[in-house]
Amino acid sequence: MSTHTQLMYHIVYSTKHREPTLIKDDRRRLFAYIHQLLTNKNCHLYRINGVEDHLHILTHIHPTIAIASLVKDIKLACDDFIDREEIFPKFKGWQDGYGAFTESIKSKDVLIAYIKNQETHHRKITFIEEFKTLLEEHEIKFDPKYML
Repeated sequence: MSTHTQLMYHIVYSTKHREPTLIKDDRRRLFAYIHQLLTNKNCHLYRINGVEDHLHILTHIHPTIAIASLVKDIKLACDDFIDREEIFPKFKGWQDGYGAFTESIKSKDVLIAYIKNQETHHRKITFIEEFKTLLEEHEIKFDPKYML
């Protein structure tokens, strides 16, 4: 019997200290790089987007890949890409942690639209407010003092 999986994750992480360093003009290059990285790891990217201080990635991951390893690989590879390509001059790295939320394939279209509309969304809500909402929706306990 073959292995069949549907391991869809909504991954969210921010720049170090949530500094607004991801300049809009160069974000597409970073997104294309992440897309290729995921493809090379046999993952399927449904949508990637972000704003100046954080990214959202909706992807199916290959069953042999641990989510922690995947996020670590993305961050390290992106650090190297940003340095090599000399984009985002004020970028100082990524936050230490991340959010990774398992999602139902039935939510895919809604999540794609949500991620696609990040710029509009963040005219009304901060990253911290958004992240707290995601944690609460997924019933993840957290200490608010670590959200500052």
